[in-house]
Amino acid sequence: MLFRLLNFPSFILFKKPFSTTKTITIHFTKFAFSSSAVAISNFSDTHFTKPSKISSFPPNTFQILQKLYLYQNNPSLALSYFTQLKHHSFSHNIQTYSSIISIMCYWNCIRKLDSLFIDIIAHSKQDPSFKINDLFNSLFENVDIEDKYHYLFRAFDGFVKACVSVNMFDEAIDFLLQTRKKDVVILPNVLSFNFLVNRLVIHNRVDTALFLFDKFKSFGLIFNCYTYAIIIKARCKKGDLENAFGVFDEMKEVGVNPDSYCYVVLIEGMCNNHRSDLGFEMLRQCRTMNIVVDVYAYTAIIRGFCNEMKLDLAESVFLEMEKEGLVPDVYIYSALIHGYCKSRNLDRALAVHDSMISKGIETNCVIISCVLHCLDEMGEASEVVARFEKLKQSGVFLDGVAYNIVFDALCKLGKVDDAINMREDIIDLDIKHYTTLINGYCLQGKPVEALSLFKEMEEKDLKTDVVTYNVLVSGLFRNGCACEAIDLLEYMDSKSVNPNSVTHKVIIEGLCLIGKIEEAEAYFNGLRDKSVEILSAMVNGYCEADLIEKAVMLLDTMLKMNGKPSKETCSKIFTALCCTENMKCARSLFNLFVERGFTPDVVIYTMMIHSYCKMNCLQEAYELFQDMKIRGIKPDVIAYTVILEGLLNGGHAKIAVELYNEMCFKGMTPGTTLKRCVQKAIKMQFHR
Repeated sequence: MLFRLLNFPSFILFKKPFSTTKTITIHFTKFAFSSSAVAISNFSDTHFTKPSKISSFPPNTFQILQKLYLYQNNPSLALSYFTQLKHHSFSHNIQTYSSIISIMCYWNCIRKLDSLFIDIIAHSKQDPSFKINDLFNSLFENVDIEDKYHYLFRAFDGFVKACVSVNMFDEAIDFLLQTRKKDVVILPNVLSFNFLVNRLVIHNRVDTALFLFDKFKSFGLIFNCYTYAIIIKARCKKGDLENAFGVFDEMKEVGVNPDSYCYVVLIEGMCNNHRSDLGFEMLRQCRTMNIVVDVYAYTAIIRGFCNEMKLDLAESVFLEMEKEGLVPDVYIYSALIHGYCKSRNLDRALAVHDSMISKGIETNCVIISCVLHCLDEMGEASEVVARFEKLKQSGVFLDGVAYNIVFDALCKLGKVDDAINMREDIIDLDIKHYTTLINGYCLQGKPVEALSLFKEMEEKDLKTDVVTYNVLVSGLFRNGCACEAIDLLEYMDSKSVNPNSVTHKVIIEGLCLIGKIEEAEAYFNGLRDKSVEILSAMVNGYCEADLIEKAVMLLDTMLKMNGKPSKETCSKIFTALCCTENMKCARSLFNLFVERGFTPDVVIYTMMIHSYCKMNCLQEAYELFQDMKIRGIKPDVIAYTVILEGLLNGGHAKIAVELYNEMCFKGMTPGTTLKRCVQKAIKMQFHR
């Protein structure tokens, strides 16, 4: 009899809470137990304060079901008892899980189900015989699928949401697609579906989100406005703006009116796809249609224009927003400040920042770091330190990013020790701070101190990454500590830190720097994948060793691979060729650059013009100068000075005077010596 009982479904479909003050019979789906077997007489609520102490002998399933029935009106007590059983090594089964889920669902304790559902998933992975679908088939065995408001459907939606909340997307999707009742897919609540699809989009699983949308549309799930907003977001994330617009047509077909959030999502999507102009146009249409758009939409457009470096348009949207009576928040000011810092218009960035402060909006560490970083990049290291100290004294919170910027500025000023002393201000000194300080000591020519910091970092159990190793190895090579650099590379390998292209570049350039060209070549040839960065490193090494022919051959290989060499590499090889007056090779390489679509910059043009002038090849120098202008590269003061001095020294005063007038017309100020030479040439022409 007991064997038969343990194989029956154990969940209870409650219609109303059972009374606890009279004898009750537990009714299972397929079998009614006799009252004498499980009768409970005259229990009052005071008996349900805590679960009974579990016997040293583990209870069987039937006894557990009895106990859970006893606690059915107290879900917290039922769950506590259920959890105690697990701690006493009882392995729950479909019957016990069904019972506790039924109780939790009836009392709408969905949050308490979350950990239970995670436990169920873990159980199914440990025990292949335990099937989640069997559990839910058991739960829904006698539930009418048409009764969409049945309390047990809370378990279905709760399980989906529990999976999604811990990013177990595949488990949630498999459950949704496999759970059926009489060959009919059980549809989730639209809120649960939205939760899943939205999290998929956030985690860049856009195609999966769109697949589920189409699949459940075919199953007959009725979507709401928020569902369509998520699909608009998904299509925008794919860059598919056309179909994102098409979602509005689909909404009209099914009778769902898009709300303001749908429009805001589309506006943001267009801005994220570098079509802020379309976003702004839609915002204006929304105002025409009396659709309320909030500050967030303006923030998206302003940020979009700033990212596209259309700062004038960003300012105009900002002004239009204020005219509409909307108050800009810190995020809008932050976008503008970031845009102006990115364009190196620091004066305007600071003016916007001052305007924000004057309106009572507090600054934050993100904005401060943006301004400090801009100053640092513009070579204003002293200003970075001064502004940082002023902010520090004002009591503004400064995060680790801001400290790292000031560390870098102090290192550039040769004040590494000042940065070291500032470490005490930071609670969590991380790997980025240490790397900056290590680089500072290397730049200052103090490799011993740099190695000491590296050791300190290791002692603090900060896991060093490849960036830190690259900085320190490069610094050791530059400071003549080749043996220490090689030892560090071996130590890096022992720590299972994989080298990247920068590491390979550092090793090649370091070996070349100490004159070990053959070793550098051997290392270079041993690399399977040679990036442009690695090829450039070998070219630089050849230039340092005056092996110009090898450098040119390797550069030619790089260009044939459609690799674009860096300005540093180009400058080095042209400098080497021009210094040796090998203009034939220089011009050949120059023409090859142009053929490959890499137009040399004003520095390389000037370098070659100067070499032609030294060799008295003035015709070639002049033609190259004109070629530079034809290609849209504007000659600077140095370029004009070089060609003018060459022409004057070669006796071509007339052409020199013409170019001098052109230079002055463009607002460039020539040097005093050049002025005198040109004036002398003009006088000579006049006397003739």
